Amino acid sequence: MSLTACQPEVPKQQPCIVNFVNFIRQTEPRDEQFTDDYLFQTTANELRLLDDYGFRGTFLLQYDALVNPAYQQLLAEAMSRGHEVGAWWEITEPHVRDAGMTWRGRYPWDWHANVGFATGYTPDDRERLVDVYMAKFHDVFGCYPASVGSWFIDAHTLAYLSDKYHITASCNCKDQYGTDGYTLWGGYWNQAYYPSRVNAYMPAQTAAAQIPVPVFRMLGSDPVHQYDNALDSRVQGVITLEPVYTGQGGGGGNRQWTEWFLSAMTSSTSLAFNYIQAGQENSFGWNAMKDGLAMQMPLIRRLADDGKVRVETLAESGRWFRERYPLTPATAVTVSDNFLHDGRSAAWYDSRYYRAGLYWDADRFTIRDLHLFDETLESDYLRRAGISTKCVYSTLPIVDGYLWSTSRERAGLRLVALDDEGKAEEIPVTTHTYRQTAADALVVEQTTSYGAFTLTFTEGRMAIDFRPQQPVKWALEFTAAPSSPLPFTQLTDRELTANWNGHAYTLRALKGHFAPVSTSSVAAWRILPRRGRILLSCKE
Repeated sequence: MSLTACQPEVPKQQPCIVNFVNFIRQTEPRDEQFTDDYLFQTTANELRLLDDYGFRGTFLLQYDALVNPAYQQLLAEAMSRGHEVGAWWEITEPHVRDAGMTWRGRYPWDWHANVGFATGYTPDDRERLVDVYMAKFHDVFGCYPASVGSWFIDAHTLAYLSDKYHITASCNCKDQYGTDGYTLWGGYWNQAYYPSRVNAYMPAQTAAAQIPVPVFRMLGSDPVHQYDNALDSRVQGVITLEPVYTGQGGGGGNRQWTEWFLSAMTSSTSLAFNYIQAGQENSFGWNAMKDGLAMQMPLIRRLADDGKVRVETLAESGRWFRERYPLTPATAVTVSDNFLHDGRSAAWYDSRYYRAGLYWDADRFTIRDLHLFDETLESDYLRRAGISTKCVYSTLPIVDGYLWSTSRERAGLRLVALDDEGKAEEIPVTTHTYRQTAADALVVEQTTSYGAFTLTFTEGRMAIDFRPQQPVKWALEFTAAPSSPLPFTQLTDRELTANWNGHAYTLRALKGHFAPVSTSSVAAWRILPRRGRILLSCKE
């Protein structure tokens, strides 16, 4: 009798979901050439293109568009063909007026955060705005919307929409810093999460503390280049699937970038599932988006026909997520290249406890981002109206390769070899590969001249194991630019404690230990292994 070795089960490729989300504004005050009729024709053309390729999309209406009979007729007919119509949660003058309040904006639609978003209103006024919108939507379409999206939406509004109107799904903006005055930084990087009841940007850790509405991350960010875009200016540009972006730096109107992005996302080791949001807001205008959309549609059609993506409405994705995941699942985005093919690549790991961002530039490896999540951290906008024209949502940083870097000094955690005097030298990485070993486990194998380093990310922990080919004293070393606003308050053998905006949190070493590093040029500390292993708890 022959004996066959037991082989570990290889996880099957998880679905890659595509939502076409087109949100609709009635008016565009920033460009007089963009008339209300031009915006309407843009939406009609987006709808026609989806129909031509046999796709069903999600159209999210601002209130000013909702009360327009032309949009009502167009989208009622679209619903009869299987398209979804939901709510886009930017606040407009007709919406405020119909809620019996006074409009404070410069124009009928004003993009400033304290006027054009629910965060600029008191919690009681937010509920009035919801009730007025829902009554009008029901009057027009005979039902309540299942999906409500916004660049950013506060927890009070989202919980009210869930508890009273039982919405199924929501969506918010990708991570960005300073773009249009809106900062969302350190959150669940892609896919979707259940938010905390006190902070809509913060993933919850428990069912009791979560709003049971998955929030999908919009726009399709470049996993390699978006993160440190415009590093020195602190106002990021946009490298996403949006078809209006056509530059050499990438974007959804650049065919080379788009083909790379779609291929990378559909082949990514993604754990639970992968997610792509396509589509465009109508206020960019048809002339700016038509070529990019016309290029993208057959590419996505081919992927759908080949079974590599699943195109559905946002509400359908929300229902699938809720049926499958009672808590936020672990997911990943892993790419082994970038559209320029210049040696840079990246990976992102997300769970309900933390996110980690990995980056390779030729043979240099960096953990460039590590943020912890805590469902008890209240948003600044939970109990009061925001008065600033800007908006900031953030989580709890351990490593921030954007805010703590300059173009010359990049913050991050790096593998280093230590000499007898403790001087560190970065360890070059020859190759790296990804694999999934459990529902929540992303394994990154890295080969070096010293041996193999294996990084394992699981729901609440991060581990690094070393299999030597030659002896070396190694560590994981953190450095940041000297002027960085670091949150750290204490470093002990087993704990790194920090305080961010008055909230204390801790990174714990379950195996290995922390040690300070004396340097006059950069801020630094190390994690030293124990018997070839570092094991960190990221459960705040």
